[in-house]
This record gives sequence, structure tokens and C-alpha cells, in this order.
Amino acid sequence: MSDIETFEFSEADKARCDEIVARYPEGRQQSGVIPLLDLAQRACGGWLPTAAIEHVADRLDMPNIRVLEVASFYSMFNLKPVGKNFVQLCRTTPCWLCGSDDLRQVAAEVTGCGLGETSGDGVFTVVEVECLGACCNAPMVQINDDYYEDLTADNFRTVLEALKRGETPDVGSQTGRTGSEPADGLTSLTGLGAD
Repeated sequence: MSDIETFEFSEADKARCDEIVARYPEGRQQSGVIPLLDLAQRACGGWLPTAAIEHVADRLDMPNIRVLEVASFYSMFNLKPVGKNFVQLCRTTPCWLCGSDDLRQVAAEVTGCGLGETSGDGVFTVVEVECLGACCNAPMVQINDDYYEDLTADNFRTVLEALKRGETPDVGSQTGRTGSEPADGLTSLTGLGAD
């Protein structure tokens, strides 16, 4: 996919931009660069073409290079097209100790993608990222805006195959636990009131 030649926010997104920029004190509106880049990335299907970066720069009265510096610094922004399902495999120590290498192998088998690649059908892009902040539910991945936690090779395969079929798998823990409660169930604070 090539770079998009022109970009402009939709009317709804323009209104959202105005709301975002209004949050910042007078003279500090450029502080809205990250949320505006996020809005532009969503409008472009998960990535930021040059035209979108330049549009955000114009809207915030910033030099294009400053907006590009922000977009290229943060891993949450993609400067090239990504698949419909942007699979981010956590590679930091807790996930690695709990089996993230197995998840990488499953991702390659199901999606046909190596790390940093997009499947030929445009359904998946697979990357490795640093900590996604759900270490107690490791290993985990983020797919688009959703977290899938307590993964094994088998349940991760199920998630990816559902996405491949166009289905929406359940998000969160794949073992059924709530939040970050102990894997073997609660051991304290199991009831209401003073015991």
C-alpha cells in the first residue's frame, strides 16, 4: 500500500479535535499532538501517512518535523500500513518466562507473518513490543485496542483463528479469571463486611 496523498479529518473528527485542543491552556495547544495523531491514525486504518502527520501539524500550528518526531518516537504510532488486526506480542521478562516464545510461533503459523510483517491478505500484522502492563496475567498480547491475557499456545491459536474468520473473540483473560486476581482464585477479601 502506498502513502496517502491527502488527508483531512471528517467533520466529526474535526469536532473531536476541537474538544481535545480546548483541554490545554492558551498557548499550549500543541500539547494535544498525541491525541490528534491517535485520532488521525484511527481515521487512516491504523497508520499515519505523511499527509496525516502534516495535517495534524497544520492544525496545531507546529512544524511538520516536530509532529513526525513524536509519531516516530512512540511505538503506538505506525508509519506504514498495518493489517486489520495489529497483533502486538509482549516480549518482556514476565511474558517470556510464561511462554511468549510459544505465542510468537503460533502467530507465525496462523497468520503467515514473521515479526514486522503483514499477511498477504492484509488481515494481520505481527510485531513484538515492550511491556504492555499486564504482567500478572502473562503471557499476553494486544490486538488493536484489546488485551488478551493468560494465553497458552492453544487458546492464542483459538483467538487468532477466530479473528481470521472475521469473528470477535472474548477479550481479557482467556482462563476466565477476573482482572489480576490470583490464578487459583481469591485467598483473601473473599466476603463483604468484617470477619
